[in-house]
Amino acid sequence: MSGDLVTERLLLHPLSPPEAVRLVAGDRTSGTHWAPSYPDEGDVSGATRFLTTCATLGDPRPFGTYEIRVKETGQAVGGVDFHGPPDESGAVTIGYGLVPEVRGMGYASEALRGLLLFARAGGVTSVRGDTDHDNTGSQHVMTAAGMRLIADDGRLKFYEIAWPGREM
Repeated sequence: MSGDLVTERLLLHPLSPPEAVRLVAGDRTSGTHWAPSYPDEGDVSGATRFLTTCATLGDPRPFGTYEIRVKETGQAVGGVDFHGPPDESGAVTIGYGLVPEVRGMGYASEALRGLLLFARAGGVTSVRGDTDHDNTGSQHVMTAAGMRLIADDGRLKFYEIAWPGREM
């Protein structure tokens, strides 16, 4: 599984463009073991954004979309992604989601921590994310991963973690 980011219980598998096409199409015949409710709308949105980036700017990997797989079973249960490569200041934006049947098990925090460690090791200067104002679960995930609340516009809450002095 070359290229996978490995955490204690998870594999974060970087999607290739052909894998993203299959995910968007909901093609369960690819041999990938998906949870019953995977992919959901968020997974399709992330894979679509990845494919759009590939078409307009080229393949952004390793700053693309990762499928969250449970290490023990290999089952895909969600996704975590960079919304594109780092900008001119070295900052990236992330998103993530899990299927309902595995929420509350700590997988989202674990996946996000894994992605943050990868970003920091890769020279990223800061990582940003946002969540709906009433999505307290996602707010807890970002806080548990070390991100801090930096803004609240009444509809969304914005989080960030920064590593001052880092250079791309």
